[in-house]
Amino acid sequence: MRTYLPVLFGLALILSCKKSTPAVTEPVISGLNCSSLQFSGTPTAGIAFNGTITINYSGGNGKSYSAGTVTSSSGVTGLNVTLQSGTLATGTGSIVFTVNGTASGPGNAGFSISFGNKSCSVILPVAENNSYEQYGTPFANVPDRKDAIIYQVNMRAFSTAGNFQGVISRLDSIKAMGVNVIYLMPIYPVGVANAFNSPYCVRDYKTVNTEFGSLTDLRALVDGAHSRNMSVLLDWVANHTSWDHTWISTHNDWYQKNTAGAIISPPGMGWNDVAQLDFTNAAMRLEMIRNLKYWVYTANIDGFRFDYSDGPPFSFWKQAVDSLRLINTHKLLLMAEGSRADHYAAGFDYTFGFNFYGGLRSVFINGQPATNFDALNNSEFSGATNGQQVVRYTTNHDINGSDGTPQELYGGLTGSMSAFVAASLMKGVPMIYNGQEVGTPYRLTFPFTSADINWTLNPDLKAEYKRILAFRNSSAAIRGGTLTSFSSADVLAFTRELVTEKVFVLSNVRNSSSTYTVPGTLSGTSWTNGITGASVNVGATITLPAYSYLLLKN
Repeated sequence: MRTYLPVLFGLALILSCKKSTPAVTEPVISGLNCSSLQFSGTPTAGIAFNGTITINYSGGNGKSYSAGTVTSSSGVTGLNVTLQSGTLATGTGSIVFTVNGTASGPGNAGFSISFGNKSCSVILPVAENNSYEQYGTPFANVPDRKDAIIYQVNMRAFSTAGNFQGVISRLDSIKAMGVNVIYLMPIYPVGVANAFNSPYCVRDYKTVNTEFGSLTDLRALVDGAHSRNMSVLLDWVANHTSWDHTWISTHNDWYQKNTAGAIISPPGMGWNDVAQLDFTNAAMRLEMIRNLKYWVYTANIDGFRFDYSDGPPFSFWKQAVDSLRLINTHKLLLMAEGSRADHYAAGFDYTFGFNFYGGLRSVFINGQPATNFDALNNSEFSGATNGQQVVRYTTNHDINGSDGTPQELYGGLTGSMSAFVAASLMKGVPMIYNGQEVGTPYRLTFPFTSADINWTLNPDLKAEYKRILAFRNSSAAIRGGTLTSFSSADVLAFTRELVTEKVFVLSNVRNSSSTYTVPGTLSGTSWTNGITGASVNVGATITLPAYSYLLLKN
């Protein structure tokens, strides 16, 4: 009988010399399919969200795994993602992450989700919160761009009460001027930290300053304006906030910082009472736009005047204007208080006539020729399309406080009216600053708390403002006709013509009599005085007393 014991012993010896492979106890996958993401829902800005993200994997080893650690969102902040516990399939399967929190604004929330050493970048869209309830009925009679006559209200100086009720009590008077757009200086709570009580130092974009009243009072003002066929614009400070705005503590990353990491004031401006926002931050931009929309719905306002529009970049303004234009229930008027050429491309209805005001000063104060206005009529409108306009004025809250009243600037009450003819009839749309129509003889100085307007002054002056604005309102040619300049050194002269209507305007810009030589194409023509209704035959020359003007129509 053969024996096999030595062979078996040798085999056993060989087997005993092999290394054993340890059992795999950790959950392992070979890959994540980043294109297979499935979201259980879409979060909405400002509303608590609980949902899931599901992603497929391959190469699972059938092992169990524990819940992961919390990862916070980038971009739109406020959301957190966490891996749920579970058991891997052997081969392919899916893992689930929970998402919860409250998104800070609309846009994209970014996450990096991982399992072991495999990861995917995830973008979770966050919807805009459009749950603002519409107060009232959107105003149907917002004027076309070219037809606006804008009236600037400074609540603090407008009445003794210095509030919305003070404005409400004079809505009939404003309407009687021929105004169809009221623009209210900032209505929001004013910052206290490092502040000087400036209305342009905004502490909360979505609250009414109790100094002026309540949201109910603001709505009453807007309702009262609408019932009188006037639109209402709010002043908006997008470039910066007060140092005690809630964003300073809740969204510190929404502000520009220096190399030491400290928030800065607007560079080079000397505005130390405000903090500069960072317009590279997408979440901040979206929240700013959401706050703008809040007032359209909550107070039924008809647009905005955007303070210091030359500060924020073009890309923000394009985004903001486009977003506001998507509110198809409202026709909004949007005014850039800036002179950058790209404001037209951003879609604003209006830019601000800083350069035109400089032209008024050069002509009325420095004796430059009235023909200087011709260049401004081209340069200020460069890039304007579809009836976009320049807002022109002889004064506003800045000019009145720093440079002087219209009487100081242009040579008394008569000179101020000659300048107003240029601002209101030649090109663009006019803006009146509260109190100029009664010739307020003192400055309303910053922060506008030291003096109120005396509405009983100079009733004849106010009547003249009404006549000039009535001439504008009655003339489609003035508002939208072709402008032809015939100015001399001392007389501003131009025609505006639309179809069969033609107007001829002359204004003596000097504090002495001026004789104007009428161009041959206008000599020997007959007109109607747009103020008195009298017939006027125009000869070879016209003599105009100091600072006087002549408004003629065919």
